Amino acid sequence: MTDSDTKDQDRKTTLSLGNRGKLGLSKGGDANQVRQSFSHGRSKTVQVEVKRKRVLDRGPAAGLADGGAAARRAAEGVAGKGPGASRGKPGQPRTLTTAEREARERALRAMREEDARRPAAPAEPAPVEEQAESAAAPAPEPEPAVQEPVVLTPEELRRRELEELRRIQEDEEAEKRRREEAEKARAEEEARKREAEKAQDERRKALAERTVQAAVAKVGILPSEDEDDRGRGRKPGKGDVRRAAPSRGKGDQRRRGGKLTVVQALSDEGTERTRSLAAMRRARQKQRGSDFAQPQEKVVRDVVVPEVITVQELANRMAERGADVIKALMRMGVMATINQSIDADTAELVVTEFGHRVRRVAESDVEIGLHGEEDAPESLLPRPPVVTIMGHVDHGKTSLLDALRRTDVAARAAGGITQHIGAYQVEIPSGEKITFIDTPGHEAFTEMRARGANVTDIVILVVAADDGIMPQTVEAIRHAKAAEVPIIVAINKIDLPDANPDRVRSELLQHEIVVEEMGGDVQTVEVSAKTRQNLDKLLEAILLQAEILELKANPNRAAQGTVVEAKLEKGRGSVATILVQAGTLSVGDVFVAGSEWGRVRALINDRGEHIQKAVPAQPVEVLGLNGTPLAGDDFAVLDSEARAREIAEFRDRKKREAQQVAAGRGTLEQMFSRIAAGEAKELPVVVKGDVQGSVEAIVASLEKAAGDNAEVKVRVLHSAVGGINESDMTLAKATGAMIIAFNVRANPQAREIARRDGIEIRYYSVIYDVIDDVKAALSGLLSPVTRETFIGNAEIREVFNITKVGKVAGCMITDGVVKRGAGVRLLRDNVVIHEGTLKTLKRFKDEVREVREGYECGMAFENYDNIQVGDIIECFEREEVARQL
Repeated sequence: MTDSDTKDQDRKTTLSLGNRGKLGLSKGGDANQVRQSFSHGRSKTVQVEVKRKRVLDRGPAAGLADGGAAARRAAEGVAGKGPGASRGKPGQPRTLTTAEREARERALRAMREEDARRPAAPAEPAPVEEQAESAAAPAPEPEPAVQEPVVLTPEELRRRELEELRRIQEDEEAEKRRREEAEKARAEEEARKREAEKAQDERRKALAERTVQAAVAKVGILPSEDEDDRGRGRKPGKGDVRRAAPSRGKGDQRRRGGKLTVVQALSDEGTERTRSLAAMRRARQKQRGSDFAQPQEKVVRDVVVPEVITVQELANRMAERGADVIKALMRMGVMATINQSIDADTAELVVTEFGHRVRRVAESDVEIGLHGEEDAPESLLPRPPVVTIMGHVDHGKTSLLDALRRTDVAARAAGGITQHIGAYQVEIPSGEKITFIDTPGHEAFTEMRARGANVTDIVILVVAADDGIMPQTVEAIRHAKAAEVPIIVAINKIDLPDANPDRVRSELLQHEIVVEEMGGDVQTVEVSAKTRQNLDKLLEAILLQAEILELKANPNRAAQGTVVEAKLEKGRGSVATILVQAGTLSVGDVFVAGSEWGRVRALINDRGEHIQKAVPAQPVEVLGLNGTPLAGDDFAVLDSEARAREIAEFRDRKKREAQQVAAGRGTLEQMFSRIAAGEAKELPVVVKGDVQGSVEAIVASLEKAAGDNAEVKVRVLHSAVGGINESDMTLAKATGAMIIAFNVRANPQAREIARRDGIEIRYYSVIYDVIDDVKAALSGLLSPVTRETFIGNAEIREVFNITKVGKVAGCMITDGVVKRGAGVRLLRDNVVIHEGTLKTLKRFKDEVREVREGYECGMAFENYDNIQVGDIIECFEREEVARQL
């Protein structure tokens, strides 16, 4: 029997009836079977024939030539013919038979005995002729392995045995790998087949459902009665008059006639599915768009980032989706919704991440460009001067103003001037105009100086010839010097018998005002408001000073000015008196005045007439404000209501913050705390006393209170004799000074201002109390001294490692007391290695505040655990001691 016959017997076929009633041949195993899948769920099993390469045995010579492979195959053939041979299946590893194993063992024993009987001699290789004869001779069938030792030496036999065993082992491993790979490939193939069948079933079901839905939606059909009968198992009766439609072949492309049933829609016969015209049109448009579409480049924008901005507004300014901005914030660790606000630094990081350019702006940037650019010299035109009359109220200031009003040519024709505004304009006989500002109480004038508004061009200082220089006159001189404006001294009441103008000029020298009669540059005019004497000279002096100043302004620009006064009138709303400083103000302009804004509804001049425009240096009443501004606020015309509203809101917010600061500035104790915090480096004061000697003594003592210490000092802003009046309160409010009243009191108006503005007045009757309080305030300017106090020592007896806590030192208090909130130092060999605070202080399991001498406790340091047995813990307390002058 040949090898092919043996293989045929191993693969026996049986004739049987399949599962579906088909007669066929079934194989004993399915290792060489492949299942083919067809359409409509059909499949077929196909037998695969594997052809093996046939190997011819060429005897022992061939075995020697090819390294023993032929000898191994011959041994397999001999073993297969023996009675005890094991026929293995093709592809399985072959094992040595019992006869082969015994023959090899006998050969090995014989070789060992022969080696033991005679000394080992080097084996000579057989002649080439003998090798050729042995190769040509046929291999003997019985026990071929026993004849090998006769030809080969023991070393070669041993080497060949090892090589043969190694090759057999390698063949077994290769066969094992091949079987594993075949099993794995078969399992993958079966899995793919199952998935393909499942997907095909799903596609078939989806196609049936889409077909039914399309048929019902397009035709609006329902199953016919015949179909319903067939579905219920009943045959159609004779009464049915429905006739069958003529059958058409698959090639018939005519439109189907009659109704379309569900069975016809589900059947694939007679129809050919094609794409609709709409689908084809959409495909062409998509293809055309993809042909001409080019990748869009990212647009880099300049994003304006304020101090606070919402996520939605930031996304809008970048033209990005809000969800993308929120994702970017989440990557940064910021959890914010679309309506929450983020700071400018976070917004800048987001803008940079999206690839845009950042332009940071602050809240105060809304006022940039509010006053416009600098005017060119050629665009400036001469304007009338603005004059403020100041002086003591009993020196004839009001009478002089009345006399100047009567010099107005237009006032004589109109029969008087309106008295309710604080600024007016007069025209002298020469045709030139002068604008006067009334500042009663100097409150508006002080507010203007505090805000830096350069409204006044010239100050007329009215001094009575019979009284001379008075305290309010000195105050007016100081205001004028602070404004850095020229002064014209008007010596009034020269018609009185006791008038002494020279005494007035001499007293002015004490306040650094040198008149022209004494070689100075300050003009003096002797006038009488009652007799109208020398009023023309006063006007000439004003015009001369204005000519020296060369006052000019540009009328061809947006109007700017200052609020002289503002009030709320019934039927008119908020009314503000505006002094235009530059540009031209017209009806309908949008403006902002301080923290208020509005649109000009009407302009009224000082005569009560409605006008359409107001030129520089002209005072007018403006109607149309949404609120009442403060005296001294600046006034500017803008191009849009949005910007005016934005600036007004910003100023209103700053105004509220300033009011909160002013409210907390009133008391002396709060001032001491501010000084201690380092916010103030000098102490401004206003001193008022009952007599001049007391005032001089207080001022001298305050100036010497700091001593030789150059870090602090007292700045006396104003000192005078008399009670506290409105001017003192105004000065204290503008500078944040404290008022010291020595044996004097404030008048009702001053008390009202102090209560309204939160200014505290300190009353004293002993000069030593004044000096002590001022020294205490100056001492607060000095940095305090830090002093340490030793409170106890502890020795570490044991160190414990506690999970999630770290190292805890078991200590014995050897001296004093150890407190939990005190500072500690760790000493090792009398050397400080750590200084910090205690994290925990326990006695047994309880947290305690302190542990005294002689008790044990557990201590752990904050952020430090390098502690050892024998270390000393020193406990101390720190306290700050104020320095004294």
